[in-house]
Amino acid sequence: MINSHLGEIVSLLTAVCWTGTALAFQQASRKAGSLSVNIIRLLIAFAIYAVISYFVRGLVFPTDATAFNWIWLSISGLIGFVFGDYFLFKSYEHISARISMLIFSLSPPFAAIISWFILDETMNLKSILAMIVTLGGIVLVVTEKKKLDERKEGKRNNLKFSFPIKGLVFALLGTIGQSTGLVLSKYGMGDYNVFAATQIRIITGTVGFVILISLIKRWPKVKEAATNKSAMKFITIGAIFGPFIGVYLSLLAVKHTTVGIASTIMAIIPVLIIPPAMILYKEKVSLKEIIGALITVSGVILFFV
Repeated sequence: MINSHLGEIVSLLTAVCWTGTALAFQQASRKAGSLSVNIIRLLIAFAIYAVISYFVRGLVFPTDATAFNWIWLSISGLIGFVFGDYFLFKSYEHISARISMLIFSLSPPFAAIISWFILDETMNLKSILAMIVTLGGIVLVVTEKKKLDERKEGKRNNLKFSFPIKGLVFALLGTIGQSTGLVLSKYGMGDYNVFAATQIRIITGTVGFVILISLIKRWPKVKEAATNKSAMKFITIGAIFGPFIGVYLSLLAVKHTTVGIASTIMAIIPVLIIPPAMILYKEKVSLKEIIGALITVSGVILFFV
């Protein structure tokens, strides 16, 4: 039973890890800035992977990987961590982790579209229907009707965004980056060791952020964040459940099941994140948002059933 559904079980564990990560990094990003959080959490994961790899595999770095593994996993790491995570974390500064993760639930349809372009996989009518349902759930959450008095003032649009559009766009870009990175990671990993494949992505992501921060001269901000005890507490928690455990589990999941199924199960984060967001951060959740979250998750499930 467990072996036959290993990919699905691991995907569920990944969603749980990423729920905790999202909440931790939301706090950390607002205290220290998304760029500082990104590089510090990768440096922490980089160190953890190097130590564990030495004791488990006898190698500090994955020097046994082929050129093919390094090239595609490195591209995956740059797109997933540097591009995807940067914008996803940036969205935490403008909208809550709960809303960011709701938009992140678009990852399965995006992964399918990317696979369609890269692998020439076609979409059937059911897939298109699932896409519409998923987008409908997102629209229900992120938009709201304008008040009657605003319409009387002669404003043309009847809809406005419930949340800052910058935060929504950042979350969307982060989702695209994550989806692309996941597809390319499976392609680049092949039959290679999952732990070592994840380590390559961590190494590449770390190098990418080091170059970026050096170019824009943000190291003083990183140093400031590293001395912020409150921020470091959340960054450390997020690093353990995110780039260390969570990313490893995500690659393990796609190795034992399809990217579509894994992405769909990981997309339940918007539902998982509602209770802790309400309890820990006292966030108010409207009935409309709950219904939207459920519709979104229903859509991504329909996408691959």
